[in-house]
Amino acid sequence: MISRKLRDAVRTSDLKGYQIAHEADMTPSTLSRIINGIDLVKADDPRVFRIARIVGLRLEECFDIGNE
Repeated sequence: MISRKLRDAVRTSDLKGYQIAHEADMTPSTLSRIINGIDLVKADDPRVFRIARIVGLRLEECFDIGNE
């Protein structure tokens, strides 16, 4: 499950959501679906790697394992 830290980093970024999505090579809709937990992603999903890099997080900060 996507961590609250990743959700907060995307929402508080200086970049707009559509800019993060564009840099991560995805549509804004896909970014929204990932961040809101509609699209469930695995820890090895390259989309999460790209989002993390853009918002300045390490991959291990992007997932909550059993905490939510």
